[in-house]
Amino acid sequence: MASLALQNVYNNFLPQFMPKTSRYDTHKKDELKSVYTAILRQTKESPLFLPLSGENVIEYALNMKENARDLKNVIASLSTDDSLTLLDKKTAYSTDEDVAVAKYIGNNNSVDADETPSFDLGVQRLASRQVNMGSFIDDGTMTLEPDTYSFDIHIGDTDYEFQFNVEPSDTNKEMEEKLARLINRSNIGVEVSVVSNDDGRSALRIESVATGQPGGKETLFNISDDNTSKRAGAVEYFGLGEVTEAPLNAEFTLNGNSHSAYSNSFTIDKAYEINLKGVSEEGEQVHIGLKPDVESLISNVENLVEGYNRFITNAMDYSDKYGLSNRFRNEMRGIQNVYRNELDAIGLTFKDNGELEIDDKYLRAAAFEGDHNDTLRPITDFTSEMLLEAKKISLNPMEYTDRIVVEYKNPGHNFSNPYVTSMYSGMMFSSYT
Repeated sequence: MASLALQNVYNNFLPQFMPKTSRYDTHKKDELKSVYTAILRQTKESPLFLPLSGENVIEYALNMKENARDLKNVIASLSTDDSLTLLDKKTAYSTDEDVAVAKYIGNNNSVDADETPSFDLGVQRLASRQVNMGSFIDDGTMTLEPDTYSFDIHIGDTDYEFQFNVEPSDTNKEMEEKLARLINRSNIGVEVSVVSNDDGRSALRIESVATGQPGGKETLFNISDDNTSKRAGAVEYFGLGEVTEAPLNAEFTLNGNSHSAYSNSFTIDKAYEINLKGVSEEGEQVHIGLKPDVESLISNVENLVEGYNRFITNAMDYSDKYGLSNRFRNEMRGIQNVYRNELDAIGLTFKDNGELEIDDKYLRAAAFEGDHNDTLRPITDFTSEMLLEAKKISLNPMEYTDRIVVEYKNPGHNFSNPYVTSMYSGMMFSSYT
């Protein structure tokens, strides 16, 4: 029973605290073994210390870890899975990104921009969500009798029951806000908001997270209190059961052939990931293709700089808020000083706040000059250094907090302790490293 109770508590809090992950958060066995080995190596000679306590310390460490993970994923997304070369990912293009955005997800081996299939895309309709718009009722009154009510939301193959109490002092607006919070916290695949008008009336708006009609189903969720465990009547009172906007599949053409999809994101030929953004003009087509190698490299550098600047900005904000340890600032200043002159020569300049600024003219000149792999090597070297820095921060962000060293270990005569990082930081291994 205790084990079951603990599992229920874990499952309840998991959606709230688990970060959004991507495919770059999954790892092969040898990668996980490498992380484990790095933990052993790092903790073997680490001194004993007392971390300062407080909410700001916890917030700083967690934010630094997440920020480092984000930078690692940015770098990973710009490199091919089976390649040891950084920033070698091919880049797709769309002639109208207001209609569709394309991303190349294929293999770089023997890929040539002239050989990779390109296609014309026309979008007639975007995939849409289901919406149940409730009835507009007076904000300040409540005619639902005081009692315990419940209703069921059926989504996918699962029924979720929601129970709530109506007190004599409750108003319609207060109850709508309470129900919106109750459902949103459950993370079951619908989003609820309270919509108000100018007449002092409000209604609940329930919208599916998913789009389209997967499996041919006409609805993505249904709300009813016909067979609920507590008192019925809330669905009719708030008007929650009526589908006001049915979900629809996306409709589009590829090279003139009609297609449909229940999502606005899909893949084509295991080479392109397409995200539909809008409907194309009648008779207009969006061309999707692969950029030449140099153009792909420039796009990768631009995306790298964007990710690096976000990493620096966030980390500096966390450091300013925490305000005790200067280790991160000092390490970044050292890395910037090493690469400053080389990067400046090819159009990447460090600003006073540590962010990078691109001079497109110099960058393109360097990219098109002879062997661009040699010309732009300072960028890949800098990227490698930042990847190492991100891995180090992600491995143990407590290294960057202010702490009191209690005892240094005797060099060369210590045992490995893989749990030191968790023991001092209170962190546990999760779905990512």
